[in-house]
Amino acid sequence: MLAARPQLEPRRVASADSVMVKEIYLSLQGESAHQGLLCAFVRLTGCHLRCSYCDSEFAFRGGARLKNTEIVRQVLELKTPRVEVTGGEPLLQPGVYPLMQSMLDAGLTVLLETSGAIDVREVPDAVHAIVDMKTPSSGESSRNDLRNFDSMDARDELKFVIGSREDYDWSVRLIREHGLHARPFGLLFSTVFSKLTPTQLAEWIIADRLPVRFQLQQHKYLWEPNARGV
Repeated sequence: MLAARPQLEPRRVASADSVMVKEIYLSLQGESAHQGLLCAFVRLTGCHLRCSYCDSEFAFRGGARLKNTEIVRQVLELKTPRVEVTGGEPLLQPGVYPLMQSMLDAGLTVLLETSGAIDVREVPDAVHAIVDMKTPSSGESSRNDLRNFDSMDARDELKFVIGSREDYDWSVRLIREHGLHARPFGLLFSTVFSKLTPTQLAEWIIADRLPVRFQLQQHKYLWEPNARGV
């Protein structure tokens, strides 16, 4: 069974006051328990993983370095109480930790979309962390840091993107062997778009009476699967 293999340590640096940003935009939250709600998105540049089903490869490089104060200003101008920090992998940048705190201080509800490869223990407590466990078809499942299970709380959600029966069985074993159904955080199952039908995944969940929230990647059904700015 999968063993904990910590890959990177969180790099929270209080004095870091800027991050590399790929895009800032307004859309609807496409995943998680916040799905369907109006949300600002701050997509940061860079990722150390190369998942087979990645839909944001354009965020691996480029962008512009912005001060955290400028990012908060732009988000507030979008006039929504909710913001998600995403990537790439946002936790690679030390400045993201004070950025999230600044967003909280501005009265925003802050969501974080992050891989399961970096422990979220340094993320500000009030942030809603959505941790994406990498399933076998991603090609990066060996990079998952299982310390996340002890770092997450009731605000947070653990997401499994399922592309095959192997992915599903792997995810079910992980949930059962680590007692994740009894943890305070939510469990999310969705499909790799175009690789597994939502109906098939739904039927597996029902057959196993699995205590997870089934979800669709809403944005991929509303817009083109790899569309930017949505």
